[in-house]
Amino acid sequence: MSESREYYSRSEEYGDVYVSEDVLEMIAGAAALDVEGVTGLAGGTVSEQILGRKKLSKGITILWESDNITINVSIQIRYGGIIPEIAKKVQEAIISSVEDTSGLKVAAVNVRVGGVTFDKPEE
Repeated sequence: MSESREYYSRSEEYGDVYVSEDVLEMIAGAAALDVEGVTGLAGGTVSEQILGRKKLSKGITILWESDNITINVSIQIRYGGIIPEIAKKVQEAIISSVEDTSGLKVAAVNVRVGGVTFDKPEE
């Protein structure tokens, strides 16, 4: 296992299951990018995010406490979007995706809006 990254474990009927922190970050990043109005994570654009694995987890941190995790995500939104509505949809999407795919309990998702992107005018 990686020395620099955390692995979360669960005891299951047939043995232990280890989930990498990187995997949880990518799941959360993909869920956030699926929300309408989100244009990127931590300063990148959607096209930059889908080019590589590391880009999908940029701007996301995972904090582990007991059997719960807290996810911090930094997003960019499209100009004209309603920040509280987009943030709530991001929280719901991340909680649903991470809990459904990992079986871990998400205690909180903290959303930071770090930028606004503008559509290019048509020429």
